[in-house]
Amino acid sequence: MKERINNFFCYIGKLAMLTGHIINLLFTRTPRFDLLYKQMIKIGLESFPIVSLTAIFIGIVIALQSAYQMQRLSAEIYIASLVALSVVRELGPVITGLVVAGRVGASVSAELGTMKVTEQVDAMESMATDSVQYLVIPRFLALLFMLPILTIYADIIGILGGFLIGVTKLGIGANQYLKLTFEALAMKDIYSGFVKPVVFAIIIALISAQEGFMARGGAEGVGRATTRTVVNTFILIIIADCLITAFFYFIL
Repeated sequence: MKERINNFFCYIGKLAMLTGHIINLLFTRTPRFDLLYKQMIKIGLESFPIVSLTAIFIGIVIALQSAYQMQRLSAEIYIASLVALSVVRELGPVITGLVVAGRVGASVSAELGTMKVTEQVDAMESMATDSVQYLVIPRFLALLFMLPILTIYADIIGILGGFLIGVTKLGIGANQYLKLTFEALAMKDIYSGFVKPVVFAIIIALISAQEGFMARGGAEGVGRATTRTVVNTFILIIIADCLITAFFYFIL
C-alpha cells in the first residue's frame, strides 16, 4: 500500500514536471510548424471518419429513444431540442474526447514508448535535442487545435442524425426542426461545449506523453503504457466533464 502511494505521488510529480516543461517551451521556443502540420493531419484529419460515424449514430439513437417515450405524450416536437442539448452539452464533446483518446492517445503513447525502450529518446537527448520540444509540443498543439474542431463537427453531425429521424420518421418539418434546434441552444451551452474539448486535449496529450516516456521493458512495457494511457485518459475525461458541467450549470 505504501509503495502504491509513493508511486502515485511520483507519477503526479513527473506529470507536473512535464507540464511545466511544456508551458516553458510554449512561451520560449517557436514550434516546428512542419511537425505541427504533420501531427494535425494525423491527429485531426484522419479522425474525421470515425468521429462522423460515431456522432451520426449518437444523434440517431437519441432521437429514436426520445421518440419512443415522447410519442406516448404526443410531444415529439421537443425531440429537436432534446437532441441539440444532449449532443452539444455532453455527448458531442465527451464521445469525441473518448474516441480521440482511444485512437490518438494510445498511438502517441505507443510511438513515444517505442522510442524510449529502443533508446532513441536517450540518443536524442545526448545530441542536445530537447525530446519534449521535438516530440511532445507538436502533438500537444495539434490536439489543442484539432479536438475543438472535431467536437464542433461531431455536434453538427449528431444534430444531423437527429434531424434525419425527426423529419423522415416523425414527420416534423425541416424548417421547424432546425428552428427548434437553434432556439434550444443558449450561449452557455456553446461555451461549455468549447471549453471541454480544450481540457480533454490537454489531458490526452499529457497522459499519453508521460506514459510513453515512462515505458520500460520492451514491447510488453510499451503495451502496458498504452493500456494505462487509454484507461487513465478515459477516467480523467469523465471526471473533467463532470467538474466542467457542474461549474457551468451550478456555479456560474
